[in-house]
Amino acid sequence: MHAFDVLGDPVRRRILEVLADGEQTSGAVTAVIRAEFGISQPAVSQHLKVLRDNGFATVRPAGARRLYAVDDTALRQADEWLSRFRRFWTPHLTAMATEVARGKRQRRLAADTLEEHR
Repeated sequence: MHAFDVLGDPVRRRILEVLADGEQTSGAVTAVIRAEFGISQPAVSQHLKVLRDNGFATVRPAGARRLYAVDDTALRQADEWLSRFRRFWTPHLTAMATEVARGKRQRRLAADTLEEHR
């Protein structure tokens, strides 16, 4: 399965977001996903298996529990593939950052001017 086929599913993307905060038990992941998506525990397990089988997640036993974590192997491969396209959005993001900084500076100067006149 191609990395973007795996990442194309909103449940799997959300699981990765949960795992990005650190290693989680399968029960903790299942609780979040069931609450947000209303799917069954076996369905969550299937999504975890797809992530594991495609290099996005790792699992390790800890007693009776299974602990999942992000595996960056497939994410790095997707990032490498995307690298040839960054030139299309990087200048726009840089321009946006400049505008945000300019707006912050203008608000700060306006606040300073107001404070001086009090």
